[in-house]
Amino acid sequence: MVTIKDIARESGYSVSTVSRVLNHRNDVSPDAKKKIEEVVAEYNFVPNNNAKHLKQNNSKSIGVLVKGISNMLFASIVEEIQQMIGKTQYTLVVSYLDEDADEVEEAELLCRERKPLGLLFLGGNPEYFKKGFSHVDIPCVLVTNRANDMNFSNLSSVATDDIAAGKCAVDALFAAGHKDIGILGGDIEKSYTSRQRYLGCRQSFEEHGMPIKPETCYEKARFSYDSAYRAMERLIKKYPQVTAVFAMSDVMAIGAIRALRDMNYRIPEDISVIGFDGTALAEYYNPKLATIKQQYKTLATRSVEILFGQIELKKDPIHEIVPFEFVSGESIGTI
Repeated sequence: MVTIKDIARESGYSVSTVSRVLNHRNDVSPDAKKKIEEVVAEYNFVPNNNAKHLKQNNSKSIGVLVKGISNMLFASIVEEIQQMIGKTQYTLVVSYLDEDADEVEEAELLCRERKPLGLLFLGGNPEYFKKGFSHVDIPCVLVTNRANDMNFSNLSSVATDDIAAGKCAVDALFAAGHKDIGILGGDIEKSYTSRQRYLGCRQSFEEHGMPIKPETCYEKARFSYDSAYRAMERLIKKYPQVTAVFAMSDVMAIGAIRALRDMNYRIPEDISVIGFDGTALAEYYNPKLATIKQQYKTLATRSVEILFGQIELKKDPIHEIVPFEFVSGESIGTI
């Protein structure tokens, strides 16, 4: 009898990849999907749904849905979560999603396939939660975004105040004498995190008597080095007098700095840059990156503790704000 291991061997892919294809998951490359489906058809393979169902019913897993594959903060949080879960009776199932994906739709799929006892969402869009979260009936925690106003009985949150943190970043640039300030961030219509940080930027501009003009100073980018590099090139073309840039992640900031250096700008002598997240790379980058440091260990620890409280003790939802820290670094120059 042909087994899933046979399909994996014949296709050249791992058992877990074959399983994802058989379960119609979308976190598989098109090439892998095509090859595995060809092997499945060749051998007329039919999954043993009875065994699968039994395995799911005995599951003691915790699911983690991570939005964005280049988010270094999320990578650090996942590492902390793995260490914590590794000391318990639970197993961890981690799924990575595109940063624009519908994480609630993915959660529904994960719940059907793996029957986890709880879920942690690293990043999330409230619109997706309002639209579909009522179909998710297990304890969940939204990490890094707030859920206090959604009023779901099974949804907690542990977050940084992104509005206050975005304002703090731009305040630091104004304090250094900058007035021509550019911003690199996600699509504020689709990315809740980007929208919150943008609102903080707008508050800072208004408090300094300079109403923000997003058509001039804001440039959209994905949370990746390459996308930020290209966004920085576009920003310079439409806003050549810019003297400082707030990038909504450290990854974006480093991509932007590389672009600026390739255009012969000095950092911070010609253009200052501040990032967001406070990753280890920001500390060791040259120049040491000014950034808004999120407390990733606290975000991870409290998220897991709160989820366990909901799973094991049936506690009510908890919503916590974790303080952030401004790190001055070496990438902001004074005018």
